[in-house]
Amino acid sequence: MRFILPAFLISLTLLMLSGCATTRVQVSGQFPSQPLCQGPDERKSTLIIWSPEWRPDQKDVLLREAAAQRGIERFFTTSQCFARVRVIRQVSDLSLLEVPALTASAAGAPDRRLVNNVRELGPIVKLLSTLALFEGGTEVVLQVRFVSPADGHIDADFRTHWQNGGPWVIKGVATLEHDITCDLQEALWPSGVQFCMAAKVSNVSR
Repeated sequence: MRFILPAFLISLTLLMLSGCATTRVQVSGQFPSQPLCQGPDERKSTLIIWSPEWRPDQKDVLLREAAAQRGIERFFTTSQCFARVRVIRQVSDLSLLEVPALTASAAGAPDRRLVNNVRELGPIVKLLSTLALFEGGTEVVLQVRFVSPADGHIDADFRTHWQNGGPWVIKGVATLEHDITCDLQEALWPSGVQFCMAAKVSNVSR
């Protein structure tokens, strides 16, 4: 007995197999006049203080925070954005006025301080009313602040929204470490070491 798939099921299957992920990057806020990463002849040190700001109903918190820690460490230890780095996970929201006090006693006080709040890190699925019934992928939302070593003055304060996905794309949590590394690359040093080679659409306001 022959089994014939209806035409709409064939079309649906082809659409699902043809899902293509695209990376979109939105960056907005206050930027310094100087590059954020060190110059070619510089050897700057920095302290990175990061903390999560999850939604009250956020799922898999421990998994996401572990991925964020690894992704942040990966970028700063392998990108050459800074010569020397130290990454600290701050449990509670850190007041920017506390940053100088926190780092003043550190051995070899860093040249720069970066406060990084992770607001979103995970898969997304959106139901659509078009032929593509859903759009999925992963996203990262960070609030990045560079704080003056001396007085806690905010030298930079900007938000990044990194997304990778598209119609018929389904992604899980396996790429989250890589995703946050990609976001930091686009936000801090898009011309530096390339971790992410996917096609992208940027919307950057500096």
